[in-house]
Amino acid sequence: MRILCLGAGALGGYFGGRLIEAGTPVTFLVRPARAKALQENGLRIESIYGNYATPVNTITSAEGCEPFDLVLLSCKAYDLETAMVAITPAVGPQTMILPILNGLSHLETLNERFGAARVLGGVAKIAATLTEDCTIKHLNDWRYLIFGEQNGQLSERVLALKAILDTTSIVATASPDIMQVMWEKLVHLSTIAGMTCCMRASVGEIARTPSGSALMTAFFETNAAIAACEGHQPSDAFMAEYRGILANPQSPYTASMLRDIERKGPTEGDHIIGFMLEKALAHGLDAGLHQIIMVHLQSYEQRRAAGRL
Repeated sequence: MRILCLGAGALGGYFGGRLIEAGTPVTFLVRPARAKALQENGLRIESIYGNYATPVNTITSAEGCEPFDLVLLSCKAYDLETAMVAITPAVGPQTMILPILNGLSHLETLNERFGAARVLGGVAKIAATLTEDCTIKHLNDWRYLIFGEQNGQLSERVLALKAILDTTSIVATASPDIMQVMWEKLVHLSTIAGMTCCMRASVGEIARTPSGSALMTAFFETNAAIAACEGHQPSDAFMAEYRGILANPQSPYTASMLRDIERKGPTEGDHIIGFMLEKALAHGLDAGLHQIIMVHLQSYEQRRAAGRL
């Protein structure tokens, strides 16, 4: 399987690197500065599942390339438009596009551009970051990749991709209900991102305040109600797991969106919190916390744009 990975940051670099480690060729489509760094230093991963460093194949444009069998799309949601332009020359009639972006709104955009038959649903559950020296630092024991056809079919191509991923240390699941999985992740992510960004603190730090766990749990329950109204009621096991996480005063868990704020970068606030705010209002649910968090994130973006951070 010929694989093109758009980006070699925390997610794309980790998953692409583990595929290379297992013997599957991967080409990285990256910006010139990242290509130069990779050519000089290679791809480097630090993880409890083994450190790994390797030279990699990079391109800065897909023009003139033969279509790839799989395009792994690991950009931020706010870069989706430029990402679609970049990968278009690499997409042929049989190409699978596997987006592991946060949220759900990107599926409709990709379907319109490339056709739903080419686009898989996907969820990455991993905590990783790209350090200042461009090392991919794996932050915990999560290294899950879940994917499937939007229509729920366990197709031959999905099973073939799982077989390749099973040769790596990635925990891969071919899901017959990827939309349910994506909605559950969005419930989790919108809760963690919303709370940790608004409070500028980890889950544990918030939980150690008198009302912190109760506030996080109330926000979580509203996000779960949104998913239920959309036809994707989160499972009892999922609800129990995350209620426990939100009650843990020792949890160091933060969302990548908070790390984006801490480095004074753009956020995916519109795609995560904004999306859920629109859904809450559409279903007549209490959107008070969503509105507060959204105004908070938009105010941050105002200050960032004005250079006052």
